[in-house]
Amino acid sequence: MSLLIKFILAHLIGDFFLQTAKSIGQKNNLKWRSPQLYIHTVVHFALLLLIAGLNHWVAALIITVFHFLIDGSKLQFQNEKNKQTWFFLDQLLHLIVMVAVWAYITQVPKIEISAALLAGGTALIFLTRPASFFIYQALSHWGNEMTEEGQSQKALPKAGSYIGMLERALVFGFILIGQWGAIGFLMAAKSIFRFGDLTRAKDRKLTEYILIGTLMSFGLAILAGMIFTYYFSQF
Repeated sequence: MSLLIKFILAHLIGDFFLQTAKSIGQKNNLKWRSPQLYIHTVVHFALLLLIAGLNHWVAALIITVFHFLIDGSKLQFQNEKNKQTWFFLDQLLHLIVMVAVWAYITQVPKIEISAALLAGGTALIFLTRPASFFIYQALSHWGNEMTEEGQSQKALPKAGSYIGMLERALVFGFILIGQWGAIGFLMAAKSIFRFGDLTRAKDRKLTEYILIGTLMSFGLAILAGMIFTYYFSQF
């Protein structure tokens, strides 16, 4: 496992500390023809050798080659609309390559996914987009009314959906570690940030809409957490 950590450390230093805004801009403009892409690749290889050790030069070379291909592909195909998607895909692919090389070198045995782990992953997945869609459908009638009155136009695009996903994931995690008080703190913190919306008398409809959505979001997360903890306790 320490070797994998070294791979990841080299990647983090190379990708997030040894690149400047100017070099990134040049790569975005020139793509495969950018000298900075090749400099970054060489630096990445050197970091892997320095941190992981010269005896792992073959692994470092394989990771570096894939790093170059992934970065070049990202530069070639990304644009302003999909830049965020490509950033996360780029990092995920780098991680997959490092894990695969590490697993091959260390001969990691086949990992059996336990039923509890599978259930936990399923619950977390449910609490992201599926739960957001469920709440959206449940509140769609009122949501249309809010849009007609121009209330929802003040918000950042999709910000409410991302906030909901994060809060449900946090609530689920708090339940797993038995920190019910933290759930109350999270709800109180959200109420404070929403205080301006909730205290305007003319926005009574918005107040009720926010409260229903918040309670549904927390309720789904609590329900999923309780079901999982009950399921986990059976093993």
